[in-house]
Amino acid sequence: MRRVIAPFSSLAFVCAVALAAAAQVNPPVPAPSGPVNPPGAVATPVAPPTPPGAPASAGPSASGSPEGSPSPLESPSAGPLATPTPPPIIVDPPQVNVEPGKTANARINGVLGAVTATVADPSVATAVVDQVQRVLFVTGVKLGTTTITLTDQRNVTRDVPVRVAYAAGSAADETTLRVTGNPATADYLREAVAKAVEHAATLRPGASVSVTLDSVPIRRDLGVDNRADVDVPVTIAGNGYFTVTGTTHVAIENTALPPIEPARLLVSDYPERLTANGVLFTARLDRSQAQRFLYYHYNPGTEPARRILLKARNSSSAPATVQMIEGSAGPGTNEMEVGHLSTKRFLVRQTRNEGAVTTIPPGATVNLIDHPLPPTNIVSGILQLRLVTGDPLDLALVAQDANAPLDQSADTTQLLSGGAPHARGVYPVPTFYFDRYYDVDGADLEIPIGQLPLPNLRSGEALSGDYGVQQAMNVVIVNMTRGTRSIALYANPRGGRATGTFLIDGTLVQAHALAAFSKFKIWQDTIQAGTFRRIRIVTMPEGGSTYPLRLIFAQDDGSAAPGAPGSPIY
Repeated sequence: MRRVIAPFSSLAFVCAVALAAAAQVNPPVPAPSGPVNPPGAVATPVAPPTPPGAPASAGPSASGSPEGSPSPLESPSAGPLATPTPPPIIVDPPQVNVEPGKTANARINGVLGAVTATVADPSVATAVVDQVQRVLFVTGVKLGTTTITLTDQRNVTRDVPVRVAYAAGSAADETTLRVTGNPATADYLREAVAKAVEHAATLRPGASVSVTLDSVPIRRDLGVDNRADVDVPVTIAGNGYFTVTGTTHVAIENTALPPIEPARLLVSDYPERLTANGVLFTARLDRSQAQRFLYYHYNPGTEPARRILLKARNSSSAPATVQMIEGSAGPGTNEMEVGHLSTKRFLVRQTRNEGAVTTIPPGATVNLIDHPLPPTNIVSGILQLRLVTGDPLDLALVAQDANAPLDQSADTTQLLSGGAPHARGVYPVPTFYFDRYYDVDGADLEIPIGQLPLPNLRSGEALSGDYGVQQAMNVVIVNMTRGTRSIALYANPRGGRATGTFLIDGTLVQAHALAAFSKFKIWQDTIQAGTFRRIRIVTMPEGGSTYPLRLIFAQDDGSAAPGAPGSPIY
């Protein structure tokens, strides 16, 4: 029987294998007509039995994935979902600066619900939150720092640093500037506007105001009787203070005032080396005459920082108006450079009648000059002062500590003294005039500069070197020969190294420090046969240089022309 059935068993086995092979190609599955995995319709897969002797992990997992891999139907995390990070509280500005007795505010963003503010040190500042507007108001109590912690309904916090200090000062909203000049050049106006804005600012002790010339938006000259308006940015800073920035509107007017020659020269060069604070010079300014004023002072390295003030006091019951043409320089450590810059600025501005017009109220004192003087530095100023309207003014040049109040009073009955004697007083000749004739076929023409000492109208030193004395020369150059002649003008220092500033027919010519007894060409020209030429030269001995100096008209010696390589003239 077994033999009969055996063939049929073999045939059945072959058919089963064939059917199994055919089953490897799955027929297309029709799209489901109902919902995929309806509720309760998902069957739980059952793992096949483990063959005898096989380890428990030998087979596939219940999901069909290797054991340890998450099921596609399960979350990758076996635990609960992670809590999202709450958005932070944002405060603008992130740090609050406030003055004592004043209130500052900051905007609060990114909060939920009510916000509480906790001040770490309520003796420094207090805080209040406007829940509707989401604004933090901080009131300064005393100088110092503290922290305010903001907390919202989510228990999210934000620390806000708070600093309580005074502002360094405040910029004026507006000011006016009256100038003279024919015209008032853009360069001069920028300097004058910057000084006017600085003068109009209110400062705390030890603070300083800064106005950069590039920030003054003036690019054109201003003619007589014309006006202009500019807005100028201001920065006020100081150690321990909040830095303040602002803008001052300046109304500028170029006032018509004719130039006028001074009748006296006032000089303050004693004590040249300062070792104490006090009054350096006093004078009286009235409408009968204009006066030129030269000051030159040095602050040693052993001394504290100082400032030089020129105070004008109006003791009358009517306002007074002063025109001042200013050529100041320094502070600086190079005495020759400071003296040169001061002289150059004055000569150029005087030629154009460029000055500032200041009104001094009745019973008031105004600082016409405020010149910083740190240790190891020198300051120099050449001024031309003219009282246009009002009763006489009392002038006082004062040295005081840099941080002392600008309105600090000074005893004008006692003048400082000490150290090597230098000029301090009133001198009768502010300008020397020369009219000279030079024949190109004759001897050289020499004109001495700074050689004649001036007597002092007060008790004190004579003025050697003629510092502050303007030298104005008109020279006629004649060529009566039959050929052209090349002639030149030379600078020849006779006392020591010297710088120089020369206005030659209105053209500015400057000399670097020239060695004593050297000779450098500062001008040259060719004079045609049978003709003549007029030339005008204006110069002034310069502080820090050693005068006298000679100007020499002579035949051109072929040396380097002014401004050429190798020439110290520019």
